[in-house]
Amino acid sequence: MTETTQEIVNQISAILATYGLNVLGALILLILGIWIAGRMAALTRRSLGRVKNFDVTLIRFLSSLVRYTLIAVTLLAVLDRFGVETTSLIAVLGAAGLAIGLALQGTLSNVAAGVMLLIFRPFKIGDFVDLSGESGTVQGITLFVTELSTGDNVQVIIPNAQVWGSAVKNYSFHATRRIDLVIGVGYDDDLSKAQNVILDVISSDDRSLDEPAPLVAVSELGDSSVNFVVRIWCASGDYWRLRFDLLKTLKERLDREGLSIPYPQHDVHLIK
Repeated sequence: MTETTQEIVNQISAILATYGLNVLGALILLILGIWIAGRMAALTRRSLGRVKNFDVTLIRFLSSLVRYTLIAVTLLAVLDRFGVETTSLIAVLGAAGLAIGLALQGTLSNVAAGVMLLIFRPFKIGDFVDLSGESGTVQGITLFVTELSTGDNVQVIIPNAQVWGSAVKNYSFHATRRIDLVIGVGYDDDLSKAQNVILDVISSDDRSLDEPAPLVAVSELGDSSVNFVVRIWCASGDYWRLRFDLLKTLKERLDREGLSIPYPQHDVHLIK
C-alpha cells in the first residue's frame, strides 16, 4: 500500500470514527420517524373512521396533515443530529415561505378556502349543490378545487376560493323540499271544483307529504287565466320526478273534469 493510499484510508477511518455514530443514529432516526408518521396517519384514519357521519375527505386531509407534520419534525431532528442550527434554518424557511406565499397568494387562497370547506363542511360528497352559478353533484373536495358533476354528466372544476367566497345552495341538506307550481284555469270555470281536483291529484300520490300540508290557493287574476299557487312538500330525492309527474297528471285530470287551462291569445275585431 502506498503512502498516499494509507493517508486516505486513515482519513476515512478518522471520519467514520468521528461521524459514524451520528450518521447511523440519523439514519435510524429517519427510518423510525417515517414509520411512526405512517402509523400515526393510519391510526388517525381508523379513529376518525369510527366517528359517525364524519366526512371521508376530512379524514384524508387530517391523516395527511399528521403524517407530513411528523415527517417535518423528523427531518429537523436529523439535521440537528449533524449539528445544523435548526433555529436559523426555520427562520430561513419562514422567510422563503413568506416570499413564496406572496408569489402564490392566489393558489394559497384556494388552499385556505379548501381548509375552511373541509372544517365547516357546508356540503359533502354526493350532495346536489349550486356553487358560483354552477349546479351539480359534488364528486370531490380537495385543498385546491371542488369537483361537480352536472345533471348531463359534465365535469365542472371550481377553485375553492370562488366556492368559499360566494353563496352556497345545498339542495340535499334537508330531508324534504317544497315544489312550487302555478296552475291556471279559465275565468268561466268553477274555482272551488278546480281547487278540489288539484288537491285530489296531490293526495293520490304517495310521494307528496301530508305534513306540512299541501297548499292550493288563488294567487293571481291573470290576463287570460285565474292562477292557483300549488305548494307540495316531498322527500328531497323525489323532487324532480314528482314535479314532472304532477304537471302531467294535473293536465290530464283537469281536461277530464272539463276545466280549461287557458293560454294567452288575442281577439281581433274587424271593423268595416
